[in-house]
Amino acid sequence: MGISQYIKEIGRGKDGARALTRAQAADLMGQVLDGAVSDLELGGFCLAMRIKGETPEEMAGFLDATHARLRRVPGNGRPIVVLPSYNGARKLPLLTPLLALLLARRGAAVLVHGTATEDRRVTAEAVFAALGVAPGAPAQAIAPGGCAFVPTEALLPGLKRLLDVRRSVGLRNPGHSLVKLMNPVDGPALIVGSHTHPEYAVSMAATFALTGAHALLLRGTEGEPVADARRQPRIEALRDGQRIERIAAQDGPLAQLPELPAIEPAATAAYTRAVLDGQAPLPAPIARQADCILAEIHADEHTTA
Repeated sequence: MGISQYIKEIGRGKDGARALTRAQAADLMGQVLDGAVSDLELGGFCLAMRIKGETPEEMAGFLDATHARLRRVPGNGRPIVVLPSYNGARKLPLLTPLLALLLARRGAAVLVHGTATEDRRVTAEAVFAALGVAPGAPAQAIAPGGCAFVPTEALLPGLKRLLDVRRSVGLRNPGHSLVKLMNPVDGPALIVGSHTHPEYAVSMAATFALTGAHALLLRGTEGEPVADARRQPRIEALRDGQRIERIAAQDGPLAQLPELPAIEPAATAAYTRAVLDGQAPLPAPIARQADCILAEIHADEHTTA
């Protein structure tokens, strides 16, 4: 059928555009993910949504379509920590793999998923490769104490295609929000969502609440789901539709800065090994974030026991 009827609704400009219902948004995104739309329609959809902005109901519909098509990672009966890694490193080293491996070392099952969305940024896949961690497949379960990196295209090829539109038009689209909100696990999960701008914190929290997800939300390092090693960000929990502050943001001037590596994958991997082996100090904000994540999943285990 195509999605032209939806583009007419969302493409009337910032003031004239109309929001879609959750069901309409699910139908639209389903056609996009199935590859049933032309490149012209796909570009029109992405640009229209960029101008209009997504409502929580639309994002919930987009998630409905995504979850119905994902090749999910098998659950293990316990909450799996999900770290979406899509922003990569531009100025600061990418420490998402450090957080993931630290959590796994402390007994959590951790899933990192992602893909490159800009060519000039260092990706989690590149850092994991430098650490000797090969990409996994969605069919492989993650045991407690295990960490896996699964590329987006292995979870859902149509979602990778949507993300790749950015390379053509140079702008983010709903896919970039979807990947930070979705649950790619066939079972309970704690999603660690991150944002770069305050308005996305509001919209992400509203979507998490609408869909009943259990998540943590923070302003991550360059948009990655890891706390800034230099300054403690605010971390909120989303549980049963409520936003609860878990860690307050650090105020005031910094007394000292941690020694961080260059952003290249090899340097970041060497630093990650040094921290995990106790040869370099673990930045305090990341230590607090790890404690917060473990407390959340332990609370879930206690609730379901």
